[in-house]
Amino acid sequence: MFIINRIFVLNIYFASMEEQIRLSETSQFKAIFPKTLNANNTLFGGQAMQWMDEVAYITATRFTHLRMYTINTENIKFLKAVNPDSIVKVIGRIEKVEAVKLKVKVEIFVEEMYGQGRDKAIEGIFVFASLDENKQPKRIDYSLLSKRKKILNK
Repeated sequence: MFIINRIFVLNIYFASMEEQIRLSETSQFKAIFPKTLNANNTLFGGQAMQWMDEVAYITATRFTHLRMYTINTENIKFLKAVNPDSIVKVIGRIEKVEAVKLKVKVEIFVEEMYGQGRDKAIEGIFVFASLDENKQPKRIDYSLLSKRKKILNK
């Protein structure tokens, strides 16, 4: 009986975790204007990374409801140049949760402003941690996710 109850509780925990991951997905659209272009007349990479970090931060914060800090980036890949007269969609999704940190995958898709088609242009992982009042990493309490869900459903 104890084993069955334990499995049931774990299933509820993971189901609420998956739902919170889905609910915390974040996206923003940006138009590519001259001010965001580099000397090659394509989107400046630093501008793209700023947008990615912003969306990743919002995603991590929406997921944990804690003060989150960017501590690392991984595997930033510039797959396709982003040209003027484009619109980009920046999407952030929780990819991995750990005791002290979590990883957010961010992708930028580019669309022609006056045409058809959509391609992935940039992707990368942003790593976040929650810090205590002394700016030291602290454990993320994921058990709060199911409690928040109950509060939201009232």
